[in-house]
Amino acid sequence: MTSFYLSNPYQPPQAPKNLPLNQPWALFGGISPDQFMKQHWHKKPLLVRGAIPAFALAKSYHDELSSPIAAQALFNLASDELVESRLIQANPWRFETGPFKQKSIPKLEQRDWTLLLQGMEAHLPAAATVLSWFRFIPDARLDDLMISIAGIGGGVGPHFDSYDVFLIQMSGRRQWRISGQKDLSLNPELPLKILQNFSVEHEWILEPGDMLYLPPHIAHHGIALDPGCQTWSVGFRSPSFKELLQEGLWRLAESLEDIPGLDEKFSDPGQRASNQPEQLPHELIKQLEQRLKGLKLDKLSQFLPGITAYLSEPKQQAFFNGPDKPLSPKQFTQKLSIQALLPHPQTRILAQNQVVFCNGEMVTKGQSREIQKAWYLLASQKTLICRGLKGASNSSLYEAYLSGWLVFNN
Repeated sequence: MTSFYLSNPYQPPQAPKNLPLNQPWALFGGISPDQFMKQHWHKKPLLVRGAIPAFALAKSYHDELSSPIAAQALFNLASDELVESRLIQANPWRFETGPFKQKSIPKLEQRDWTLLLQGMEAHLPAAATVLSWFRFIPDARLDDLMISIAGIGGGVGPHFDSYDVFLIQMSGRRQWRISGQKDLSLNPELPLKILQNFSVEHEWILEPGDMLYLPPHIAHHGIALDPGCQTWSVGFRSPSFKELLQEGLWRLAESLEDIPGLDEKFSDPGQRASNQPEQLPHELIKQLEQRLKGLKLDKLSQFLPGITAYLSEPKQQAFFNGPDKPLSPKQFTQKLSIQALLPHPQTRILAQNQVVFCNGEMVTKGQSREIQKAWYLLASQKTLICRGLKGASNSSLYEAYLSGWLVFNN
């Protein structure tokens, strides 16, 4: 009977395209995303028992769901050079980066080890699906999904993160201890960023299906209580203003190449004889000021395209392959009318108003209105089917398909 309602291993359901933001969600313990953002986001932790109801439902039928991803599949990924992986062992603390040979990964029954695998949404459909649950938070803030698998006693020590994180228990039990302490100094003698002083304020044991949300700078320590304990962590980007403005300025400087008037040479027919030749000429300052005023460089709107382009860049480890047998422009247009076109799992798409950026490129510039609309649909819905789309074959949409940035749903 349980197999009729539940699949084992657990298969996360895809979130609807239009998330009900003002309706209660089990994921947040019966409050809505609107309420969660007002009451908890960036403010205070939230523990949710049964955030994924399927696990409790299976238990009521005297069954037990397993993680969507088996331990061996994670070990295989850890040996892939395109996957960012880390192995942490305690007693004493040791830290290694992958890729790893299978024999170098501890057995499930061994103690005090943790294997961390970053960016799993790019390699595992189930991980990408779980990320879809959190699209009530802007895509520009979403970073990736990390999977932690550990033996009994495994963990990374008491630490803090500078970003928000959702910790979802998918297999086995994990004990979490947290603290809102102000002392966040680190132990300089350890190879990991472990707090020098950790004072526990709250303690819980999470079972499969439970979730813990932590805002930035909350000290926490997770300890695996069962072999093969899996915790899925949804993390968020938190760039500094310095980083954002530097990237925006750099891209803005590049865009000056497209302004012909700036190629004109500085001239100063009105320059008078000067008795302070070491000083920067007043006429040069005056003309620069006029140019800057004309470029509106004092307006944030001039920086936003560059910042959006930066935030849409894929991770450094991202790797794209074009299709083995690329469709012709005509075949591409025909297939687009019957089959969904999707972003590659490692592709990032963001919009700034109606302008769309994909993997760091402004893909709507110089495109027809129909192609611009198609890109906007891809950005907002992460899927595209267009019947009778004109000009697709000579567009940035087709170029993105040839580059492997966009793929057809199989």
